[in-house]
Order: sequence, then structure tokens, then C-alpha cells
Amino acid sequence: MTAVTIEPEPVPLVRDQAGRLMVPGTRISLDVFVADFKRGKTPESIHEAYETVSLADVYAIFAYYLRHRAEVDSYLSEQEHEGTAIQARIESANPPEGLRAKLLARLES
Repeated sequence: MTAVTIEPEPVPLVRDQAGRLMVPGTRISLDVFVADFKRGKTPESIHEAYETVSLADVYAIFAYYLRHRAEVDSYLSEQEHEGTAIQARIESANPPEGLRAKLLARLES
């Protein structure tokens, strides 16, 4: 009988400079996978959509999410809150009202 060595597999996620959890070597964040999972997409369909991520890694990310759902949902909530705050700061510094007219005026001058 062949001996099978069982080694723990690392979760294929790393933090980028902004603190987001990303699939190494890609621009794909954990947020994308969880959103697709919640929409009922299968690991195979997600792998087809993001071919740079192996099917095994898609399953590993789903396993991590299912084992750590509360922590991941908290992380995603923080990400959404931070994104909303950043958008509010940008829009307060550069109000979107009248932006189209300003851009068209620049084109005409």
C-alpha cells in the first residue's frame, strides 16, 4: 500500500498593499469569489470566468469562506464601508454635479 502524506494546503489568498485579500498573481479579490458564490455560481463556472485561477484554488477559497464565514463577511462589510467612505471623500472634493458640462466646455475651448 502506498503511503499518502497529508499536508495542509495554504489558502490561495494574500493581502495587497491596500489590505485587500487577493488571489496571488492576479487582480482578482476574495470579494469577487464570494459574490459569485452567493449568486449560486459553481466553482467550475467561476474557474471558466477567471481562467488564471486554478479550479483547485477556487475550491480552496470556497472551503476557506465556508469555514470562516463570519470573519470573511465581517471583512467584506469593512471593505464595503471603506469603499463608501472613499467615494464620499472623492465626491465631496469633486462634486459630480455639473461635471459633464465642465468636461464639454473644456472640449469646446
